[in-house]
Amino acid sequence: MANEFFPLFYTFHFYLFGLVALVGAIVFITRKSPVAAALWLVVVMAALAALYVLLGAEFVGMMQILVYAGAIMVVFLFVVMLLNLGHPSELNDIRGKWGRLAAGLIGLALVAELMALSRSAVTLSVTLPARPPADVIASPGGVIGSIADPLFNEYLLAFELTSILLLVAIIGAVVLAKKRSA
Repeated sequence: MANEFFPLFYTFHFYLFGLVALVGAIVFITRKSPVAAALWLVVVMAALAALYVLLGAEFVGMMQILVYAGAIMVVFLFVVMLLNLGHPSELNDIRGKWGRLAAGLIGLALVAELMALSRSAVTLSVTLPARPPADVIASPGGVIGSIADPLFNEYLLAFELTSILLLVAIIGAVVLAKKRSA
């Protein structure tokens, strides 16, 4: 039973999160409000993080959430609020009873999945997707070290230039917002 359930589980969720990412990206580019678009981009980033976790790259999935869906989206929303590009009435993307009904049904489906998974996880043995090789895990930095070592050695200049570019963009947004209000 366990061997039959988990490949189906991973395949279903791979397609589910892929569909969520595609639909979220389409909705993201069709929004008129930059604030609503930013929130849909967070949905896309969360779906991509879930795909990374399903593929066995838990660290990359968590960094996707922390860096992209967390930090960069906060900076983007901060800049949008500074420039006063959004109107509060444009924030509500779900209008009418059909949108609320669809959101409720999706929520119920996710709760049902979680309950089914929690019941089956107790009785079934979980076989995770491909893990990192043993030599990567046994290395001094482990899995994170294998990512951090090239980042802070070979690509340090590009990493620092990206940091400076983001800082300049934030300062530019603040300067533009101050000129506009003066």
